[in-house]
Amino acid sequence: MRYPKELKSSIIAKMLPPNNQSLGLIQQETGVPEGTLKLWRKEIRGKGFAAPAGEQQSEQWSTRDKFLIVIETSTLSEIELAEYCRKKGLYVEQVKSWQDNCIQANGGVAQELAISDPWQSALNQRINSRKQNAKTFWK
Repeated sequence: MRYPKELKSSIIAKMLPPNNQSLGLIQQETGVPEGTLKLWRKEIRGKGFAAPAGEQQSEQWSTRDKFLIVIETSTLSEIELAEYCRKKGLYVEQVKSWQDNCIQANGGVAQELAISDPWQSALNQRINSRKQNAKTFWK
């Protein structure tokens, strides 16, 4: 079954932070089958968006969702990060902790790569591309 773009966008917004509504609740509210909702969530995760499973607290999110937040925020200034966190219902300290965990998980390799100009340039291009895709996605 095909759903109007406006309906799909509004439902996806319910899945994303800060709402993080469960698929069961969204199904009850909208009548869209849970299988379709899971497919849409998989789709947006594939596009690089953090889409936690249900009404979990941010500390209960999957490692993948936290990592996607780290990637999204890696080039933001302090002010931009604070604004991002307000919109997503997160705390700056949480995101910084997740960033530190990612660096530690790679034995500091991630930090060394960030210093390297060619790698940083490629990373910035990828992030900017995802930001542009996100803007297009929500139109």
